[in-house]
Amino acid sequence: MFTGIIEATGTITALTPKGADISVTVDSGKLDLADVKLGDSIATNGVCLTVVALTGKGYVADLSLETIKRTAFADYKAGQVVNLEKAMLPTTRFGGHMVSGHVDAVAEIIERHQTGRAIEFWVKAPAHLAKYISEKGSVAVDGISLTVNEINGDEFKLTIVPHTALETTMDAFKPGRKINLEVDVIARYLERLMLGDKAADKKSQVTMDLLARTGFLG
Repeated sequence: MFTGIIEATGTITALTPKGADISVTVDSGKLDLADVKLGDSIATNGVCLTVVALTGKGYVADLSLETIKRTAFADYKAGQVVNLEKAMLPTTRFGGHMVSGHVDAVAEIIERHQTGRAIEFWVKAPAHLAKYISEKGSVAVDGISLTVNEINGDEFKLTIVPHTALETTMDAFKPGRKINLEVDVIARYLERLMLGDKAADKKSQVTMDLLARTGFLG
């Protein structure tokens, strides 16, 4: 589990095919790996990766075919700068929100505007994820815990303060960039919970009728 508060940025130095999978080597930059051991998790651009080797300058992790299909890693090359966060501890200050590191899908930056010292981004999410994104709710973009400030259908706006832009990869974001998107984990679990016993049905889903019958609609 992570908080979405980025600790450092690193650089992918190698992507090595391993059959249908990929091994990724990351130079972890300023991230302190003194307390990291094999088997630990590090969120790499929002993707929870398991450390399989330590190199002295960083770490090596394996990417499954499922991870490659679900994330922007499919387009990454050596030299890609990535956001890094070690798994949270019980004593960690919870400054962001609950981030699992299990990316839901790839979204796209469609607009960038400077507003005072802040940067505003409009992001287009896959249509099937729009229902989980709410105004003033939380999302993780490339592993960064962010607040949604406005919604327009399957598009949402993020307002980024200078510190966040400088300490993460967001200062380099431009329209057309593909990003890893993780919606609020509570929203996903709540939808499943509302199905009750029908969750075992293969085609069950939350409908307006179900919302009315369970008291969510007046």
